[in-house]
Amino acid sequence: MTALVRLGNVIGAGGIAVALLVAFGLQFGLDELPCPLCVLQRVALALCGFGFLLNLRFGVQPLHYGLSILAALFGVIAAGRQVLLHIVPGTGAYGSALFGLHLYTWSAILFATIIAGIAVLMIVGGDREEPKRFRGLSRFVAWLLIAVTLANAVNSLVLCGPVECDPNPAGYWIAKVLR
Repeated sequence: MTALVRLGNVIGAGGIAVALLVAFGLQFGLDELPCPLCVLQRVALALCGFGFLLNLRFGVQPLHYGLSILAALFGVIAAGRQVLLHIVPGTGAYGSALFGLHLYTWSAILFATIIAGIAVLMIVGGDREEPKRFRGLSRFVAWLLIAVTLANAVNSLVLCGPVECDPNPAGYWIAKVLR
């Protein structure tokens, strides 16, 4: 794998981990619970990130990029649906805006960027190589993405429980059960 392709995969995985951390920060900092479509977008982001991690660990393979592209397409659908739900004037928006756009709009932009980035990485390409252990920045990004993904899974369980999420969550499911 060329150094440029490896760097692109590190940036992809790291950027996704940072995006998930920002979503977490806004959720807890502004006390805004994620809606079901928001949770689906987080799942899609995590899957995109794991496609990049697979490339870093096992070498560049079309299968890994395919996983990320399919996850990004799923994310575009979820984010696009949410954008369309709130695009009509007077329907209101869900959550606070960040730099003038709501998180679901940023999410749609991010998924389109991921697809474009993967296309560039596939064009630049790289030779097949033996699997490598994570070292340095790759190792940090891998563990960060894994930790953020596990935190999102726990958050979703605490928020929704084992049932379908409330379309407009007002509180955590676990708080209702522990009363």
